[in-house]
Amino acid sequence: MRVTIAEVARRARVSKTTVSRVLNNKGDVDAATAIRVREVIAATGYTPSAGAVGLARGRTQTVGMLVPGLTWPWMGDVLQGVSDVLEARGYGLLLHTVNRGEQSLTQFQRHVSANAFDGLLLVEPPDTLSYITSLHEGGLPVVMIDDRGHHPGFPSVATSNDKGAADAAAHLLTLGRTRLAMVTGPAAFGCTRDRTAGFHGAAANAFDPALTAEGDFTRDGGQAAIEELLAKNVEFDGVFAHNDLMAVGVLDGLRAAGRTVPDDVAVIGFDDISIAEHTQPALTTVRQPSREMGEAAATMLLAHLAGETPPEEPLVVPTSLVIRESAPAV
Repeated sequence: MRVTIAEVARRARVSKTTVSRVLNNKGDVDAATAIRVREVIAATGYTPSAGAVGLARGRTQTVGMLVPGLTWPWMGDVLQGVSDVLEARGYGLLLHTVNRGEQSLTQFQRHVSANAFDGLLLVEPPDTLSYITSLHEGGLPVVMIDDRGHHPGFPSVATSNDKGAADAAAHLLTLGRTRLAMVTGPAAFGCTRDRTAGFHGAAANAFDPALTAEGDFTRDGGQAAIEELLAKNVEFDGVFAHNDLMAVGVLDGLRAAGRTVPDDVAVIGFDDISIAEHTQPALTTVRQPSREMGEAAATMLLAHLAGETPPEEPLVVPTSLVIRESAPAV
């Protein structure tokens, strides 16, 4: 049975007139109500007649955002940066995750079909890049946050993964560390490749590629990786972990093995998530500017919606080294 405008109004708890105003992008419907109506339209598959609506992009005052999930430690900072910019400009945010895989993506596609947002911000979920690229090529403005080394054919905001890793290596060398180990993220990630290259290049002869173990960006993965390195019985006095959660696992593993940080081994992480300053000892880390990346991406997207030509190259927001007790300054 065909869904009617009356059914949409009933589910959205508004009048048919309000639904009609949302469909015709009238500016006198508040953002929260408009989003609710568009969510019902997407969920029910309601298709208005050609005479009932003029759904032109750029008039919903809503930005969509697609992310893998909300459990990544730095995702909250990204979202805060995005929302700060959007709220200041009078835009609403329609957030989608892919926690339920294809089911979640299908729901997102319904919102796309319903023209529920003017443009899209993206922290790329797995296996969605080709689909998002097709949306961009079809006219939907898109900005990616954290390109993970993929360098898509649309605007993106990234951070200086290679430079941040190089700064970590340089700091360990300044401390007089001469045998450096590294716990990497999964090899498929662009940030893993960039951080590996940056650290390797700056550490030079102090880094032995044999003292590398691959982790999975989790605390348990970091502990397993450092246990793998310890089992090689090859001495090292500094460790760079590709994110803070793995660095915390490295601290756990070193402590269990009777190694003292930083006296025996200095440890540096990457991200500067909230736990970093509360570890024992507090973690020296490379700060990834997550909130600033969200702000920059939202600003770029709104400028694109206003008619400005987006940059062809990724906008790089620089990292910075945060020195704490796990690798203190000399």
